[in-house]
Amino acid sequence: MQQVDAIIVGGGPCGLAAAIALQNIGLKPIVIEKGNIVNAIYNYPTHQTFFSTSERLAIGDVPFIIEGRKPKRNQALVYYREVVRLKDIQVNRFEKVDSVVKNGEMFTVTTDKEVYTTAYVVIATGYYDHPNYLNIPGEKLPKVYHYFKEGHEFFDTDVLVIGGKNSAVDAALELNKAGARVTVAYRGSEYSPSIKPWVLPEFEGLVRNDEVQMHFNTNILEIREQEVVIEIDGSKKTIKNDFVFAMTGYHPDHSFIRAMGVSIDDETGRPFFNPETMETNVEGLFIAGVIAAGNNANEIFIENGRFHGDCIAKTIVEKEK
Repeated sequence: MQQVDAIIVGGGPCGLAAAIALQNIGLKPIVIEKGNIVNAIYNYPTHQTFFSTSERLAIGDVPFIIEGRKPKRNQALVYYREVVRLKDIQVNRFEKVDSVVKNGEMFTVTTDKEVYTTAYVVIATGYYDHPNYLNIPGEKLPKVYHYFKEGHEFFDTDVLVIGGKNSAVDAALELNKAGARVTVAYRGSEYSPSIKPWVLPEFEGLVRNDEVQMHFNTNILEIREQEVVIEIDGSKKTIKNDFVFAMTGYHPDHSFIRAMGVSIDDETGRPFFNPETMETNVEGLFIAGVIAAGNNANEIFIENGRFHGDCIAKTIVEKEK
């Protein structure tokens, strides 16, 4: 059993920022990450451009310098790797946390590799690992994806993209560029206001020119091997199909922190915590990043979640007095 000052579960930008904040008050935290650092960003589409500018993604007072204003995925990966090196953050990579249990004043953190004891735990696990499923027939077919990487593999195929926000529009654009025949189905009645303003005009142009088929007010009823059954304004229609990208969003793993004793609002999915300290109803157990937003993943981003670690560090200093 290994005793450490603090454990941070999750090696995304907010988890790394929390580690730096704890280092700044003299602690030696360990970040435990089931993949490698910023694993969610690694899994973004290859050519992804961030909505935020680089300075709003920077952590630990390390400048994020690029030629343009908005960084691409690969630039972010380079930046966060460099932050870990510069700040000498201890990250236990490819290690999965199985349980966090409080025993008296200390926590026992059990992973698939080690057992740790610590006075403080920060949960910064994000939400990208848990897609919002449609729960319809055929969704588990191998042709159905909930993540998009790049379009080349789908050249000269019929592809359905489900969703109407940024991830769906970005996927549709890349698939079109790669030569796929793209149909987009969205249950909303119009384009989402959250779509990046520099992306929407290009997409609308493809729709106007019939290069992408866009269906609003559409529900997906069934996915089959070579077709998909959809319902548009109450009328059923069967369309030819080779692949499906269900870009329907993601959600945090509520069961993970509920098992630690954290109270969660059943309606919003929001954990109980003090927004000034980021401490949950379990003393010494903190949250950082998007997990604090519950089911509303559009409420917390890297640009505001990166400051959660400072709140946590300040609280720990007060506790240690």
